[in-house]
Amino acid sequence: MTSSSTLSRRTFLRTSGVSLALPFLDAMWPGLGRAAAPAATAAPKRLVTVCASLGIYPADFFPQAGGRDYQLSPYLETLKDHRNDFTVFSGVSHPDQAGANGHTSEMTWLTSARHPGLGGFRNTISLDQLVAEKIGFETRFPSLVLGTNSGSQSYTRSGVMIPADSKPSRIFAKLFLQGSPDEVRRQMQKLKEGRSIMDAVNAEAKRLGGRMGAADRDKLDEYFTSVREMEQRLAKAEEWTLKAKPKVDAQTPKDIENDSDTIGRLELLFDLIPLAFQTDSTRLITILINGRNDVPPVPGVTIDHHNLSHHGQDPEKIRQLELIEKAEMRALARLLASLKAKKEGAGSLLDSSMVFYGSNLGNANSHDTRNLPILLAGGGFKHGQHLMFDPKDNIPMSNLFVQMLQMLGMEVDSFGSSTASSVAGLI
Repeated sequence: MTSSSTLSRRTFLRTSGVSLALPFLDAMWPGLGRAAAPAATAAPKRLVTVCASLGIYPADFFPQAGGRDYQLSPYLETLKDHRNDFTVFSGVSHPDQAGANGHTSEMTWLTSARHPGLGGFRNTISLDQLVAEKIGFETRFPSLVLGTNSGSQSYTRSGVMIPADSKPSRIFAKLFLQGSPDEVRRQMQKLKEGRSIMDAVNAEAKRLGGRMGAADRDKLDEYFTSVREMEQRLAKAEEWTLKAKPKVDAQTPKDIENDSDTIGRLELLFDLIPLAFQTDSTRLITILINGRNDVPPVPGVTIDHHNLSHHGQDPEKIRQLELIEKAEMRALARLLASLKAKKEGAGSLLDSSMVFYGSNLGNANSHDTRNLPILLAGGGFKHGQHLMFDPKDNIPMSNLFVQMLQMLGMEVDSFGSSTASSVAGLI
């Protein structure tokens, strides 16, 4: 942030065991001279992120050449019908990802916090939750945090992971099934309890106000501004609780009980995305494809997925790994096709929905966190290319995050480990 008048994003007040952090306020972002907001009738911008935590075999993912005339790689061949709807990135990563073990970088894929899991490490806010702070209450659900198991990519401002929901039937019910009167009453009670906590902190702040100097009173003014915004958010939440949920022409999905069936679980989660976006139930969805140590029910696979990701260049292990990852890519292709098929205004749902797909590991075989496999589809960008950056001196992936945030309407010029000198013009 460059403006001296920008409010502190770490301002908070604690009392009686309660910590209340300031939400993002408009004043927290310096003006960037952006064009006026699009007309109210424009389709809202949305984001879905998907991380394959056990990596994506780089030899089959990355094209050999850059630019727009690149030849599709074996994995991208699965997406050939959508070639002009996505961009592939190589030579991007988060810096300083050496952590507690070879897989802790999955904690920071959407945050870019450094040295995950080491002593004193504290994660930072994830990309989706930053946006949720700003626009989340424009929809019934500020965000949906999903996963093939309970782990997630989403972290609060305090660096706490938000557990993923992995049950498609429960997610569907939350989105589209009307709650009973008792359920609505319980939800309203929870919201009122939230107000009670906020009222207590507010009262304590006023009591302290008489004993504070000018600087502290300025901080309290900032705090009261945050309280007013939080009151507005709680009021919005109460409105959503009392409003009928949207009706969709779809049946409640049947959950897959086999924990090892990652592909089947992923497909069911993908099926919910167009429904959630088209009904404007949320605009932010994260999905973690959790790593597992068992054998997935994919024809031809007899070795557990984690073992296959550490293939040691064994041809048979690579062959089986390709079977799993091609199934994941087919699921992605199906999601893109579904989003393209749903019309919205003059375009499609994909035109207004960014789909960010990749992994926190550039080479899972060696736990290398450089040269991450990254694909960005939809969202209004000019696609159809492979953007290649230096494989030895990667650009920060947060540079791309800045442009994605700006496309989502966030007036930001930095995020995480982004470098101001190269945040523009990536895509």
